[in-house]
Amino acid sequence: MIETFGEAVGPVGAFLPVMPGVVSAGTQRAAALRLESAGYRSAWSNEVIGKDAFVQLGILLAATRRMTFGTCIANIWARPAQTTAGAAAQLADAYPGRFVLGLGVGYALQAESVGRDFGRPLATVTSYIAAMGSDTSYPRLLGAMGPKMLALAGEVTDGALPAGVAPGFTADARGVLGRDKLLVVYVDASGSTADVPGLAKAHLAAGADHVILGAALGADFADHIDRLVVLAPALTTLT
Repeated sequence: MIETFGEAVGPVGAFLPVMPGVVSAGTQRAAALRLESAGYRSAWSNEVIGKDAFVQLGILLAATRRMTFGTCIANIWARPAQTTAGAAAQLADAYPGRFVLGLGVGYALQAESVGRDFGRPLATVTSYIAAMGSDTSYPRLLGAMGPKMLALAGEVTDGALPAGVAPGFTADARGVLGRDKLLVVYVDASGSTADVPGLAKAHLAAGADHVILGAALGADFADHIDRLVVLAPALTTLT
């Protein structure tokens, strides 16, 4: 599975910044088809409390032919571990090789919003992933920004997914994970269009297996998709 990850997702993936009730399902389908036609092999969804990333990806997987979709990041406070495991397993079964689970502990406010105690993040994540069981039909990545969470990602999942980091962090993360784990990096691609290919290439050179091209907070969905389509020729051929 890890061996075929790069072939499935390609060097870079598109981020779909969708907030609850803002972008229609039809608009999302059309965007995914445009990205697939432009040469992107993967797209990634965000999740906030009140939005179900698995439902969104189910819609988009059905609308596309070969594109891989991942959660970036499915929040552990949004659903019990057993529900996450069931949803992920169904998508992986329905669309073999086209689903990736990115999972994260998020923030204390997210736990409080559903009446839960945030607790100790490392212990919380460890217990959650253990409760999910040992299904290995799809890659599991853990959102990780610090050395302890990176080390945990290497122990209990297939790899890590840090966000908004510099290439130096990516190099350090690769050192923590080793070569036999996946490293997917989310970057803000809202800067100068001319700079985006170089940024993606720098992270790949630093050890990332895949780079997700993110958007600035509050970015217009249509503008972001247009931008990614324009950038596609320079990005989808990176190695």
